[in-house]
Amino acid sequence: MIQNTFNTKSGPERAVLVAAITKETPEYKVNEYLEELALLTETSGGEPIKTFTQKMGRMNAATYIGPGKLKEIAAFIEAEKIELVVFDDDLTPSQVKNINDELKVKVLDRSGIILHIFGERARSAQAKAQVELAQLQYLLPRLAGLWTHHSRQKGGIGMKGSGEKEIETDRRQIRKKIELLKDELEKIEKQTATRRRGREEKVRVSLVGYTNAGKSTLMNSLAKADVLAENKLFATLDTTVRKMALEGIPFLLSDTVGFIRKLPHGLVECFKSTLDEVRESDILLHVVDISHPSFEEQIAVVADTLNEIGVADKPVIFVFNKIDRLPEEQRMEIQTSWLGKVNAPAVFISAEKRQNMDLLRTAILDKIKIVYKERFPFAGQPGDPSFYAGYEIAPEN
Repeated sequence: MIQNTFNTKSGPERAVLVAAITKETPEYKVNEYLEELALLTETSGGEPIKTFTQKMGRMNAATYIGPGKLKEIAAFIEAEKIELVVFDDDLTPSQVKNINDELKVKVLDRSGIILHIFGERARSAQAKAQVELAQLQYLLPRLAGLWTHHSRQKGGIGMKGSGEKEIETDRRQIRKKIELLKDELEKIEKQTATRRRGREEKVRVSLVGYTNAGKSTLMNSLAKADVLAENKLFATLDTTVRKMALEGIPFLLSDTVGFIRKLPHGLVECFKSTLDEVRESDILLHVVDISHPSFEEQIAVVADTLNEIGVADKPVIFVFNKIDRLPEEQRMEIQTSWLGKVNAPAVFISAEKRQNMDLLRTAILDKIKIVYKERFPFAGQPGDPSFYAGYEIAPEN
């Protein structure tokens, strides 16, 4: 059986990061991606020691990078006792095998690192099953390439097997486990759908955004909740729902998993049921880390993912977070620029410092009133007892 493993070593695994510079992905962009890959590696329990890049017309079909660069990396690995090599792009099964044969250490790509993080962060039965399914679907075609004596015997980041010459046996076991997980998820998803049906008439607002944009901190600030909020990638996997009311008007607020560049497609597929919370929401709060140098690209990544799951036409409020981390002049420049760019309400806040939270509440309230008017044209007004039916909350004083 193949399983995700935790770092049982006394310290972090020493890692090198590898990326290719191409016409489609210029050097400045690769450097940004490598910074994020370094954070992913650290979140996984690794310690990035050095990065390697190579300018290429196109990827090497056999080894991703050229053979000369691969030998350079191999020499560095041997000299510095490196235990892990992480590639910024997804590798094919044959590339994994060829690179593994040359480097003789554990080799992972971006999807492998993300899957490992998800495996460590999953808490609910649904999230655990979703992550394990995505891991096994990712691992199955790469099984032979990952079967080196290094990755089998060492714990730590990634996945490992349980025997020397049992690849075919493991393949059968993995396929069987995949079917069992699909059946398990189908049952869990039916239960989740039943719970969601009980909230159909309630106005629902969901927080979406790039990972580490501050969604959970904002959730805590708005709903006085106790959601885990860390300065780490993918601190939240499981959807959290809280009941709220603004000026006596009730609604449900949901915190959801963050998005990221090159999010493994298998994860998007496996987390479709979790993302149903977003799909069935009435209003989306798109939280943006305005202090991040690539926040515009992060906005585009989130927009693409929302489009992929079919919610691009939902009403959106852009919540530009972490304004406290920018100089006033820079913040005002960005604010002036973006208010003219987005075809939606935009609020500039600091969830951590609780700056401009009243402006955000007003923006949310304006959207909620529109939804209520469309959905319940003949309903009572805020303050009527019938207005709160099923919410189990009282209006704010």
